[in-house]
Amino acid sequence: MAKRVILVDDSRTILATAEMALEEMVDNGTITFRTYLNPEELLEDLLSGNEDYDLLISDINMAKMSGLDLSEELKSHDAFKNKPILILTTESSPDMKARGKAIGVTGWMVKPFNDAKLVKAIQMILGL
Repeated sequence: MAKRVILVDDSRTILATAEMALEEMVDNGTITFRTYLNPEELLEDLLSGNEDYDLLISDINMAKMSGLDLSEELKSHDAFKNKPILILTTESSPDMKARGKAIGVTGWMVKPFNDAKLVKAIQMILGL
């Protein structure tokens, strides 16, 4: 069964770039892939049970809610406590990374990313 991967980022360019990078994984049935521009909308869908994931990939700096705030909120719910979150961001400060680690994020990837590195990170996290 395909693993469910969600990417939330307020940049349409990043969403489109990631979609292209993951196209082969989607086409061969390894993953299903959904994107969200708005982290509040994603949070609402997840908490209402209308959405679920095996891996969440999140930007940090978004207008409605930061990716770290989203991660912290999700990790406070039993249903998402042990689900992996990969941060995909331009932020690389040690303080930000430390906050992410304290929240329980699984990994950190700095933009711009290359396709192969994103695919490899997903494969490693999901054990594919």
